[in-house]
Amino acid sequence: MTAPVHPEAGSAAAPAAAPEAPKPRKAADKSARTRAREFAVQALYQHLVGRNAAAEIDAFTRELSGFHKADSVHYDALLHGCIASAPALDVALEPLLDRPLVELSPIEHAVLWIGAYELQHCLDVPWRVVLNECIELAKSFGGTDGHKYVNGVLNQLAPQWRSAEVQRDAARPNRSPPPAPVRPLPAPSA
Repeated sequence: MTAPVHPEAGSAAAPAAAPEAPKPRKAADKSARTRAREFAVQALYQHLVGRNAAAEIDAFTRELSGFHKADSVHYDALLHGCIASAPALDVALEPLLDRPLVELSPIEHAVLWIGAYELQHCLDVPWRVVLNECIELAKSFGGTDGHKYVNGVLNQLAPQWRSAEVQRDAARPNRSPPPAPVRPLPAPSA
């Protein structure tokens, strides 16, 4: 992606402008998959907190404002896939946590499910995109530092489930090395 060229960039009389700070992402700029993840995290929250059936949650969520802009196929995969795979996802996540699963906030738990599910099943989504999207979900819906916790956990899981992709990505010039196994940061006390 190239940066937009300022109309006066070629003019010798124009002074050099300071780089602008990145602007927050507008709702109109969100991809359909990003929206699908946002609806999925809300639906998984309902499942974790209310123990509602997937079909009821699905029907309710599809009626929410803006759902028509989401990638409904990806949403279906995340909602139904995470719920169906929940025991296996929890088993994979537990060794990477610094506390029991029951002590995770439902939002962090839902975001970790989404990240783990996408790392395992959505191989068309690069691992760095999975991590970034989940960090953004945690920032939008979770507690103050929940995104740091999500990052710490998924950074440990990515090399386990996407080792070839992580290693290939690390070998590319101008890329940081693959994440080293670290313990996730403790969640902030609320």
